[in-house]
Amino acid sequence: MAKKKVKDVLKDKSVIASKVKISSAVQEKSKPKKIKQKVYEKELKRLQIELVKLQEWVKHEGLRVVVVFEGRDAAGKGGAIQRIAECLNPRVCRIAALGKPTEREKTQWYFQRYVAHLPAAGEIVLFDRSWYNRTGVERVMGFCTHEQYVEFLRSCPEFEHMLQRSGIILIKYWFSVSDEEQERRFQKRIENRTKRWKLSPMDLESRARWVEYSKAKDDMFAATDTTLSPWYVVEADDKKSARLNCINHLLSMIPYEDLTPDPIELPPRQKAMDYIRPPMCMQKFVPKKY
Repeated sequence: MAKKKVKDVLKDKSVIASKVKISSAVQEKSKPKKIKQKVYEKELKRLQIELVKLQEWVKHEGLRVVVVFEGRDAAGKGGAIQRIAECLNPRVCRIAALGKPTEREKTQWYFQRYVAHLPAAGEIVLFDRSWYNRTGVERVMGFCTHEQYVEFLRSCPEFEHMLQRSGIILIKYWFSVSDEEQERRFQKRIENRTKRWKLSPMDLESRARWVEYSKAKDDMFAATDTTLSPWYVVEADDKKSARLNCINHLLSMIPYEDLTPDPIELPPRQKAMDYIRPPMCMQKFVPKKY
């Protein structure tokens, strides 16, 4: 009888061990695999070529495009914006990253300073944070009154629908990052002297008020994730995948045709004629230190 019990115990232990193995294997499988650098660079180059095609179409058709980027601090919004803008004409694609409002701006209609940055025909504007500051940092940190916050939630959908009725294409992205990954990125910024400027007092406070910011985001989605102006969530624990997914989705949101200019033939250089270059000693040159 005792032997049988021992066998049963061993059998139970082996079953438990196998279940633990299966569950750990499932967890490992559920973790997103990080994209390889070569694959990332190849795909990014392909998508950036498509972005240039989109740019030419926006110019040709006189479209007005607004893309809003919001999300947690260190979620990777800036990196995604940079990859979108770096291959485009800055006269067509602009980045709007507004600082804190001046005393005069604080007395204006809330949306007024953002309206000044909206695109004209043939332009794309990428908002690195936007009017949604009111539902995030302003609400959590107490920079606005409860009445101002409630009024924003009521007015924002109307404001965005008004923009869309005027012909503006509005696309909104929320970059989502886990608390563990945000912590890792914060530590990385502290270690890197060239990135410490990215950690503002507000960023540090957002870390201390993680739950409050989470609740604020949920309330914001409940009020402003509308049928006409939905939020698109970008899972951003893997920065490279997040950039590719965001750009790919952005391209899918605006139908465009390939209007890439044909290859250009350079004209022959003008001959010297009677031109004589002034003496080199008359010019000031940058010292050749490297």
